[in-house]
Order: sequence, then structure tokens, then C-alpha cells
Amino acid sequence: MDLFAETEDPALDSPSLSYLPLAARMRPSCVEHIAGQRHLLAPGKILRRTIDEGRLHSLVFWGPPGTGKTTLAKLIAQKCDAHFEMLSAVFAGVKDVRIAIEKAKLNRQQTSKQTILFVDEIHRFSKSQQDAFLPFIEDGTIVFFGATTENPSFELNNALLSRTRVYVLKPLSVKDIEVVIKRALSDRVQGLGSQNILFEEKQIAKLAVAADGDARRSLNLLENLIEISEAQEISDSNVEQVIEGHVKRYDKNGDIFYDQISAFHKSVRGSSPDGALYWYARMLDAGCDPLYVVRRLVAIASEDIGNADPRALEITLNAWDAFVRLGPKEGERAIAHATVYCASAPKSNAIELAFHAAKQLVRQTGSLEVPLHLRNAPTKLMSEQGYGEEYRYAHNEPEAFAAGENYFPELLKDAKFYQANDRGLESKIKAKLAYLEGLNKNATSKRYL
Repeated sequence: MDLFAETEDPALDSPSLSYLPLAARMRPSCVEHIAGQRHLLAPGKILRRTIDEGRLHSLVFWGPPGTGKTTLAKLIAQKCDAHFEMLSAVFAGVKDVRIAIEKAKLNRQQTSKQTILFVDEIHRFSKSQQDAFLPFIEDGTIVFFGATTENPSFELNNALLSRTRVYVLKPLSVKDIEVVIKRALSDRVQGLGSQNILFEEKQIAKLAVAADGDARRSLNLLENLIEISEAQEISDSNVEQVIEGHVKRYDKNGDIFYDQISAFHKSVRGSSPDGALYWYARMLDAGCDPLYVVRRLVAIASEDIGNADPRALEITLNAWDAFVRLGPKEGERAIAHATVYCASAPKSNAIELAFHAAKQLVRQTGSLEVPLHLRNAPTKLMSEQGYGEEYRYAHNEPEAFAAGENYFPELLKDAKFYQANDRGLESKIKAKLAYLEGLNKNATSKRYL
């Protein structure tokens, strides 16, 4: 089907449509007009087969705004000749759910058609409210369709998830958005084709980038642009005016936030200063608190760099202090400085592994007593009990090292946690520990001669 073909649906050729926002007028009237989502809707894909064959099942659409969740739900209902009831969890309550269920029961009695109950923003319902749908999904009163921008694993209860199939809708690519914009410009019925507006390809590309994967946003930007333009030929300055200050997709404490901070962390760990700077800039551009990033850097300095370069911890803490003292304008650069340093530093997770192993051993072995020679004896009674006897003061030993001394409970005297690697300063630490281990072995062997 021609992506730019005018619709032939007479219901859409109505004077009242001119009062609707462009995004509402351009809502696709067939599956082929839905931009993107080829992983679900290309011929032969699972959701496309379900639609083509008219087989309904309860589902949840999970994806960012403007990716077609509501549109797809309505088109499935139309294609499958099902009755469509829609609720928004932003405004609806259990009473509204009951009314919708009663309508579904009445519809089944009167028409024998299936009813799709579409609940937008389903994550806004509490998990106990979500339970209200379960018996009616079970007995076939409704086919449940949910739409959410939040991770269903966290926001939907397990009982509802077990009765639905989750489909992930992806943000639209720049090319997908360009198709949406061009269709609006060429469509003479619902769109702007009758106005003969002159656009350059580079201007369409700028709008598509500014839409940030959201088809609805792209059409809203386009409509705003037409409103402020005084001539049919669009100027570059008008485009810049419309897209200036547009907000990127970002959900503080949501999936996008954690995906981006994860990408930042993995870029630093993977020694990619350019990748780390990119994700840092992305998060700043979307409004992330820079202090969150520098706190993550401080953690990285111990978790992923450790003794390979102990200066990383100092530099990240200095960047934190610089931001607090200087404010965002200069402080953000200090965090960038620390980001590049950490990404470029040698890496070692030996501290992380050693600490984890120590904690695990403690959990497994319980509260073993401290050996007497490691205890202090501040009182006469404690001295009489042998506290501190046979302790060897390291500074009085050759090389300030008490070779053969045990610093564990007797049961764990052979425990080893820290395995230094061969990168950065840790290679020297490894050599020093190997030397001291040799002294220990020598002292132990002499003890048993």
C-alpha cells in the first residue's frame, strides 16, 4: 500500500475533522499506515498474523508515548469486528470498570460479539484495582487490552501478566517519523496536502529528530510550525523556533533513566570515554541531575577501577565537590573530566569480588570468636585471660611484616579473598602480595621443622 495515499474512508472525510488536532486527524486507519513496529506488524510476524486471522487474545502494549498503542488497539478491534470499550486509568476507578464490564455483558447477550476493554495507562491502577479485571478475563466477558509506558514487570501484578501477552512497541526511528510527516503534508483530506506548503528535506529531518521517536509529537510540532509561519514556504528560523527547547524522552526513576545510566556505566567500565561522554550528555540534555551521575562515578571508582588506579576515587570525589562549589555551568565539566579519567583508567574488579567473597564467607560461618592474640587487653582481667598474648607488633618485625601471623579465626586461617590483577598499579600490589606470601610460607615451613 502507498504510504502517502489519501484515505478513502468516507467517515474520515468530514468537516468536523478540521477542528481536530492534526495528530488526531492523521491517526492511521489501517495497519499498513502504522509507522514503525515492523518487528510486530510486518507480514508473518506474530501480532500481524493474529490481526489478519482475527484471533483475539488479552494483551498489554508496552512502549513510550506516540508509538501507536491506542491506534493499534482500535485497529485490532475494527479488523476483528469486536466491540471496543476504552478507559483511562488516569481518570477511571473501580466504578467505571464495573460499568464497562456490564456493557460488555450486555453486548455479548445482544450481538454475540467479543468486547475489547482497552485500559490506557494501566500502570496508574493499583495492583489491587488490577485484580478487578481477572474474573472477567477468565470467563471471556472481555478481551483485555492494556497500554503502559512503564515496565509491566514492576507495574502490573503477576496474576494479570499471566493472563496477557506483552508486546513491546519501540520508539519510532527518524525515518519512520519522516514518513509520518510527509504523509501529513501530502494527505489532502485529513492532513495539510491541500495547503501546498513547501518544505525542504532538511527541515523535515530536523522535525523528525526533534520528535524523539514520538509520532504524535512530530505532528504537533508540524502543526505548530504551520501556525507560526506567515507564508506557504517554511523558513529555517521558524523550524528552529518550534523545536527550540523541546524535551527529550526521559522518565526520572523509570526505564529510560535506568537504561541510560546503565549505558553510561557500561561505557566507563568498557573504557570508552566517548561513549561515556555521549550518555552523560544525553542524560544532561534530558534533565538528569548531574549529581546522580557523579555519585555513580564514585561507585565505579571502587567497583570497576579499584586498586588498578586508586586516584580515580579521589578524582570523582573532587568532581563532586567541584560541582557543589561551582554550580552546573562549571561543575558539569568537572564531572565530564572525571568521566573521561575513569573511562581511560585501567580496570579491576578485584576489590568488588574480594568484598563479595568476604561477606559470603561471613554469612556461611557465623560469629566465630576473635583469636586471643588479636584482642586488646585494657584491663588486668583481660590480660589474665590471655588477651593480646603472642601478638606480634608488625613495626617491630623485619620489613614491618610479621611473617606467618594469622589474622583470622583459626577455622578460617587459610581464607583468601583478594586476587589482584595485572593492570595498572594493581600489578605492583600483586607483586608485593606475592612477595609477602612467600615470606609467610617460609615462616610456616620453619615452624614445622
